Amino acid sequence: MTEKQFKRLSESKAARWTAMILVSFTMMCSYYVYDVVAPLEDTLIKTFGWATVEYGFFTSSYTFFNIFLFALIIGGIFLDKMGIRITGTICCLLMTVGVLIKVWAFSDWFVDDSIIMGYHSRTWIAVIGFAIFGMGAETSYVALNKVVAKWFTGHELALAMGLQVALGRLGTAATLAISLPLANYFGSVSAPIWLGVMLIIIGSLSFFVYCAMDRREDRSVSAIVATEPEESFKLSDSKSLMTNRGFLIIAVLCVLFYSAVFPFLKYATKLMIYKYGVPEHLAGTIPAMLPFGAIILTPIFGRIFDVVGRGATLMFIGSVLLAIVHLLFAAPFGNVWWVAVIIMILLGIAFSLVPSAMWPSVARIIPHKSLGTAFAIIFYIQNLGLMLVPILIGWIIDRFAIRPGDSPAYDYTIPMLTFAVFGFLAAFFAWRLKKVDKREGYGLEEPNTVRRA
Repeated sequence: MTEKQFKRLSESKAARWTAMILVSFTMMCSYYVYDVVAPLEDTLIKTFGWATVEYGFFTSSYTFFNIFLFALIIGGIFLDKMGIRITGTICCLLMTVGVLIKVWAFSDWFVDDSIIMGYHSRTWIAVIGFAIFGMGAETSYVALNKVVAKWFTGHELALAMGLQVALGRLGTAATLAISLPLANYFGSVSAPIWLGVMLIIIGSLSFFVYCAMDRREDRSVSAIVATEPEESFKLSDSKSLMTNRGFLIIAVLCVLFYSAVFPFLKYATKLMIYKYGVPEHLAGTIPAMLPFGAIILTPIFGRIFDVVGRGATLMFIGSVLLAIVHLLFAAPFGNVWWVAVIIMILLGIAFSLVPSAMWPSVARIIPHKSLGTAFAIIFYIQNLGLMLVPILIGWIIDRFAIRPGDSPAYDYTIPMLTFAVFGFLAAFFAWRLKKVDKREGYGLEEPNTVRRA
C-alpha cells in the first residue's frame, strides 16, 4: 500500500479541527475548576476564618502530588509509552475524584472544622482534593498538547495551539466572572464548585468522543506507514532533553512567565476591591477580561507565528509587557476602575503573546515521540512555581500589605513588584532563547508553515 492510496484522518481539515475542539473543551472544564475558588478568597476568609497564608497553602496544593510524588514526570513518560487514550482516561478519572473531594470540603456537609497543625481540617481535605485534581489536570494538559501536535504538525500548528489555549481560557473567564455571584446567590461557596463537578463529567465525555477519532487516526497512519513503523519512545530519550539548551531555556521562561500570571489571578479579585474600589459583586469581572482577551488574541498571534515566524521575539515582547503591567499595578496612582481595565487589557496582550509562540516552539525543537516527556518536564517546573509563588505572595501580603484596623485594608505595592520581577526575568530568558536559536538553528524565528530542509 502506498501513501497515495490512503489518507490520514488528520489530513481532513474538518477532522483535525473537530479533534482540537473536543480536547479543548475538556481543558476548558478543568480550567474552570482550577480557578473556581480564586474569586472567593475574601469570602473564605470571612466564612471559615482562613488567613491569607492558609488560602495560599490551599492554592499551592494543586501542585503537591505533581512535585513531591513526581506524578507529572511519571505521567509524561507514561503518555509517551502508553499513548494518549489510556493516559487521558486516567486523567479524567483523577480530575473527577479530586473535584468531588474538593466540593465536599467546602460544602455544608463538612461539619468538623477543627484545627490540625495550624490549619482548619476543612483546609486539609480541600488540599487533598485539589492535589488529586491537579495530578490529573496537569498530565491531561501534557496529553492535550501532544494531541494538537499529533494532528496539526505540518498544518496550522501555532494557530491550533493558540485556539486550544483560547478555548481553555473560557473556563478561566467563566469562573472569574460567575463564581462569586453564584456563591452569593446560593449562599454557599460550594455552589460554583458543584458546577465544576458537572463540567468535569461533561468534559470527560468529550475526551472519550475524541478517543474514537484518535483510533481512526492511528489506523489511517498504520495503513500508510505499515512498512515503516514509527520509532517508539525509550526512557533513554529523555536524557537528550536535559542537554537541549533551547528546551531548558523555554522551561525556565515558562515557569517565570506563568508565576507572574496564574498566582496573580488568585489575588486579582481582592486587588480590584481594595486598590481600585470595585464593588465586591463586580470585582471578578475585571480579572475575567484577561482570559477573554487571550481568547481573541492568542489565535491571532499563533497565526502570525505560523505565517511570519518570530516565535522567540514574540516571547520576548510578551515578557517585557508582563513586567510593565505589574509595575503599573504597583503604581501609587490611577486607583480607579477604568485604569485597572486598561492595565488588564495590556496583561491580556502579554498573556497571549508568550503562549502562542512557546508551546509550538517546544513541538518544533523536540521529536514527537518525546513530546509527552518534554511537556511534562516543563509543566513540572511550572508547577514548582505555581506551588511556591502563591505561598510567597500570601506571606508577603500578610507581612507587608495588610493595614490593620477594624476593617483591614491592603496595599498591594510589594506583591505587584514581586510579580514584575518575574516578568523581567522571563524577558531575560526570552532574549537568551533568541541568541541560542540563532546559534543552534532551531528555526524559532521561521514560519511554522515552511518546512526546513
